Amino acid sequence: MTPHIFPFSIAYADTDAGGIVYHGRYIEIAERARMKWMRGAVPAGDDIGFVIKSLAIDYIRPLRLGDDFVVESRMTKLGAASLNVEQKFVKDGDVYAILTASVAYIGANLRPKRIPAEMLEILEQ
Repeated sequence: MTPHIFPFSIAYADTDAGGIVYHGRYIEIAERARMKWMRGAVPAGDDIGFVIKSLAIDYIRPLRLGDDFVVESRMTKLGAASLNVEQKFVKDGDVYAILTASVAYIGANLRPKRIPAEMLEILEQ
């Protein structure tokens, strides 16, 4: 599967006093990338949609103020009501961080529910 590409530039607000990206910002940037990737994958009826079940980040090297990079998002595993996502923060061909998430699809009753086929089509493009 070809990854979804989300370009991003590090601004002052993303960094700590040393000009290095604050560790929590990686989660926010990854969420923006997932949102852009899943755009159009609207929950069916009263369903809540996708929620993060678990999340892990491997910080390999620091991104800094002014860095331009991309987040490469791809599905690594698909279940009936969940999927795993890998998001790599890549600059000039080098990986700076890898975020992995387990995402569940839930209905209005807050219970896991089969992912609608229309949503899978969008994610698999």
